This record gives sequence, C-alpha cells and structure tokens, in this order.
Amino acid sequence: MLNISENSILQKFDTKNVVSINRNELPRANRMFAIWLIILLVIVLVIFFLPWTQNIQMKGKVTTLLPEQRPQDVNSVIAGRIEEWFVKEGDLVMAGDTIAFLSEVKAEYFDPQLLKRTESQIIAKKNKVGSYKQKANAIENQVEALRQELIFKKRLLENKILQEQLKQQSQIATVDQATMDAEIAAFQYRRTDTLFQKGIKSLSDLEGKQLKQQKTNAYLITAKNKLQETQNEVNNAKIALQSIDAEYNNKISKAESDRFTTLSSFYEAKGGVDKLQNQYNNYELRNAMYYVIAPQSGYITKTIKSGIGEMIKEGDKIVTIVPYERELAVELYVRPMDLPLINKGQEVRLVFDGWQAFIISGWADFSFGTYSGEVVAVDNLPNDNSLYRILVKTKNDDISFPELLRIGTGVQGIAILKDVPVWYEVWRQLNGFPADFYEDGMEKNKATFKPPVKSVAK
Repeated sequence: MLNISENSILQKFDTKNVVSINRNELPRANRMFAIWLIILLVIVLVIFFLPWTQNIQMKGKVTTLLPEQRPQDVNSVIAGRIEEWFVKEGDLVMAGDTIAFLSEVKAEYFDPQLLKRTESQIIAKKNKVGSYKQKANAIENQVEALRQELIFKKRLLENKILQEQLKQQSQIATVDQATMDAEIAAFQYRRTDTLFQKGIKSLSDLEGKQLKQQKTNAYLITAKNKLQETQNEVNNAKIALQSIDAEYNNKISKAESDRFTTLSSFYEAKGGVDKLQNQYNNYELRNAMYYVIAPQSGYITKTIKSGIGEMIKEGDKIVTIVPYERELAVELYVRPMDLPLINKGQEVRLVFDGWQAFIISGWADFSFGTYSGEVVAVDNLPNDNSLYRILVKTKNDDISFPELLRIGTGVQGIAILKDVPVWYEVWRQLNGFPADFYEDGMEKNKATFKPPVKSVAK
C-alpha cells in the first residue's frame, strides 16, 4: 500500500497489527537526517542574512612615518683611505659620533701646511688689494685737485683778460691824447712856418715847433704800439681761456684712466682673494671630512666598507644606520582596481609577521591579535609591479604597534569597507563585482590642482 492518496484511512483503524503498513514507514535515521538538513538549511539562510564587512586585503612591510627616521646610508663626501674604525655592527651611536677616520689620497692635498700656506697667500693678496685701493684713492684725489686747479686757472685768466681790457681802455685814451697832441704840434709847426716865412718868427722858434711835432708823433706811435700789445695780450688770454679746458680735460681723463686701471687691478686682486678664501674654506672643510660622522642617533646595522687601508671614492657608502627614535608606520600595496576604495583616514586592520592573530576578515570584531591603523597617504603613481603604495599609521585611540617591531617586518593589511549581508557578498564574489564604495566617517580629501601663477592667462 503506497499511501499516496490525499484521503488517508490510517487514522480510522489500528495499524499496529498491519505488518505491510509498518514496513512501508521511513526509518528513524532517515527522519533525523531530514531534520538535520532542514536545520542546516535554516542556519545557512540565517548566515546569509548576517552582516558581512567588505574588505580589501593587502601586503606590505613596516617602515617609518617620517623620511628622516628610515634606515639611511652614511656616505663619504671625499675620496680617502680607511685608517681607523670607531664602531662595529650593532653599536648604538649618537648624532655627531665618529664612525671612521680617513686619510688623504689626492696629491694636491698632501701638503701638511696647506692651510697655513693658503692663509699666507690670502694675507699677501689682501695687502695687494689694499695697495690698489690706496692708489685708486690717490688718483681720485689727484683728479679732484686737477678739477679745482682748472677752476682757479680759468678764474685767473678771466681776471687777466679783465685787467688787460682795462689797461687797453687806458691806452686807448692815451692814444687819443697823443693823437690830439700830434695834431696840435703839426698845426703849431705849420703856423710857425708861415710866420717864419713872413719873418715874424725866428728860425729857432720854427725848429722848436718842428722838434715838438716829432716828439708828439713819436709818443703817438709809442702809445699805439702799447695799445696793440695790450690787444694782443687780451687775445692771448682769451685763447688760453679757451684752450685750458682741453688741456686740463686731457690731464683729468688720463688720471681717471689710470684710476680705472688701478680699480680693475683692485677688483682682480679682490677676486683672487675671494678665490683663495674659497680654497681655504674648502681645505678647512675637507680636513673636517676626514672623520666620518653619524648624522643622527641610531644603530649601526651594516658596514658596507671594511678593513684598514681600503680605498673609497666620493659618495661611496660606508655604513647603514637605523635611527634610534622613530615613529613606525606600514606601507601596503593596493591593486589599481581597489585604489578608488582607499581614502585618507580609512581604517585598516594590520597583522604583523611573528605576532599570532586569529582573523575572520568579514567579522573584524571577532578577530584577535590585529592592530588598528588609519591611512595617511596614498601614492599617485604605481610602482614597477603596477601596485599603488599607501602609508598607514597607528590610530591615536587604539593600541599602538608592538615595541619590538623592526623596520622591514612583513605585514598583512585588511582595509575595512561597507557592511553588507553575507548573501550579497557571495553574489558579488561569484560575479566578480568590486566592493561597494562609501565615504561615511572618512575624511573627504579632493585633489586640487592649481596651475603656476605665471601660466595663468590674465
């Protein structure tokens, strides 16, 4: 009896004595299996509606937040030969401690009295500069004296011209007087000659008038000659006044030319002093560079150069120092498809190599041994592996990173994203969709690009 009808008669009579019906019932194990399947299905359905935290998993290593706190190589500024070591690997050095001592290897710096000899050259050059300066000042004073002398000479010639002009006026008056006397003497001679012809005047009177006429004529000629001499003196003074500017300008120009030549030698010598001073400072600094100094406090982790007498070149690495004081951070590498989901201030859970942790990526609250951090920087360019680097530091309100962490320790990072149901996350993973993007509670930093001021069109 299959008992497949909807109108069952099993409830109307006792089936305990019916062997065939009892044999057709399901075994108890099958019923328990069906019950467990139903319970499991219910549990799966409940799990599917539980919240699941979307996340991005990344890998990286421990570093420092500030660039000056990261391991650095100590380089030699000059070429030299290692003569003595003052540290060994693992030593703690303070800033300014001596790491090694180098000796000179270049021939131009072998002279032990190099600084003293250079200083003597500088003193000699400075004295030469002082001499040129004094000579230039003397020539400048000479030029000023020539200018003053020109002014005095011009005034002297102007006074002489004025004096000769006054003298000329006096001589003109003398010539006029002599001319008048000559005319009167000539008239008196003619009149006396007439009276002599008539016998009124004697021959002696005539000869006296003739003599007087000759004297007045001679005086007139003398006055005219003196007047001409005075006129010549006036003309000569005017010519001298006109030519004195050219004469003294020539002297002043020659003196200024000598002054400029002296100044040129002065500046050349001063440039030589500056050059020697520069060499002296370089030599002095080079002497200080024979000692390789620790730039900051830290541990000597590796000696790149070793031994005594080994030659090194400029810029060669000598040792590596890990800074003593440092603020640890983590650098993680993100795939390009996950980069848009990373923002500054976003929370990241961290698991360090060597520190045990129990992780359930979708339920961060149930994970143990993880440390909380926040994103502080995101690179704009990928590395050689086409991955973008992000920098994560510890959160102020959370447990800080372990003190025993060392730079370079491996780290696994889990960026916490949006809470979604489990069924949604399964559906997203099966379809290959990216995680949901959201910005709740995160710092919204939008990149602002400003062109240079000079390139902005006005």
